[in-house]
Amino acid sequence: MLSATIQQMYIVVVGTGYVGLVTGTCLAEIGHDVTCVDIDEAKIKRLTKGDIPIYEPGLSDLVHKNVAAARLHFTTDYAQIGAPAAIFFALPTPPNGDGEADLSFVLAAAKSVAKVMKNYTVLINKSTVPVGTAKKVRAMIKELTDVPFDVVSNPEFLREGFAVTDFMQSDRIVVGSSSPKARAVMEELYQPFINAGVQLMLMDEASSEMTKYAANSFLATKISFMNEIANLCEIVGADVDLVREGIGSDERIGRRFLYAGLGYGGSCFPKDVLALHRVAAHNDYDFKLLTAVMDVNERQRLLLVEKITDRLGENLDGVHIAVWGLAFKPDTDDVREAPAIAIIRDLLGRGATIKAYDPEAIANAKRLIDDTVQYADSALGALVDADILVIATEWKEFAAVEPEVIAKALRKKMVFDGRNLFATADMRQADLIYVSIGREAVERA
Repeated sequence: MLSATIQQMYIVVVGTGYVGLVTGTCLAEIGHDVTCVDIDEAKIKRLTKGDIPIYEPGLSDLVHKNVAAARLHFTTDYAQIGAPAAIFFALPTPPNGDGEADLSFVLAAAKSVAKVMKNYTVLINKSTVPVGTAKKVRAMIKELTDVPFDVVSNPEFLREGFAVTDFMQSDRIVVGSSSPKARAVMEELYQPFINAGVQLMLMDEASSEMTKYAANSFLATKISFMNEIANLCEIVGADVDLVREGIGSDERIGRRFLYAGLGYGGSCFPKDVLALHRVAAHNDYDFKLLTAVMDVNERQRLLLVEKITDRLGENLDGVHIAVWGLAFKPDTDDVREAPAIAIIRDLLGRGATIKAYDPEAIANAKRLIDDTVQYADSALGALVDADILVIATEWKEFAAVEPEVIAKALRKKMVFDGRNLFATADMRQADLIYVSIGREAVERA
């Protein structure tokens, strides 16, 4: 349990995306006074009114609670931030044209902060950035101000859909700094977590920056490895679910990130793997393993389309397809690099008509997909007049639908499940053709 009382600090968080809003809100929840800054006026107006612009379980309640307690504030004006003890940068670092992380948002925010700093401040980089960014930010700010400061790397390890839980129940806090003064500030800032037994891992800035890329790339590697195993299971007649249980019970490997499916997506893994690959290339290192990880992931996301065309042909004119799931994973509305988006685009290009449903991500998906896609207001609504069903995201509500209900609705009685959401025995009993990942296909009797 976190300590009920803390030494309150005044903290600023620049950026109100997934990382920034969760960071600011959770720091306010443990008792700090937090101001979140964002140049997006529309977003700040929404937050000020209590309208949360992203879907993240538990976040809305915490925002409302801490705004009401006057511990959480929002502004677009850097001049209003006063004199915080620490400023977090939680800004996007999207890949640029050649795959490198784009630091323009981080550097622009650092320049804005440098102009308003009043006293010694710890500048904390929460964004995922290439090795050497702390050094680059430090050199840039030194040219802009005489106010003393330190730059710290403090990478986030938040999973979308579990971000609040991951922050409040963290298994470690990584801090990269060579400054004893900055380390002391970080220890004070995170004291409630340290008191609760969370490990504070102190290291240099470059090692901290590399830790984030290494962690995400390793997890992406596990996902791609398991998808390769799944594809081989189908060929040799093995069941990937049983294989996963067999290797996941080995404590050296662990059970997490061993689920076969459509590959990884979202805002972190794709860009971080690519960025680390580019770092290696710039240093004349051929990172063959990461090349393979990316190749496997790119192929995996369209695997269901191959399975569909194997049965229905390359031309899907007149085929009506229900799609369950648009977000890259459940419990989020994030569609960045979502396999569902790539699948739908490919199916549309083959002449299919699509009716899709997702509990949270429809609004975001509409910005990315052809406007000929229809959207249902429920999972069952998506099945109306459908020939086949494609499952692209493993929302719990989809698994609660009885296979017999699916069978009754589908004209061609075919389900293509990219998330292995159903037991093959249940689909066989419902007399469905059921094609999943790494398991033998179920054929109708």
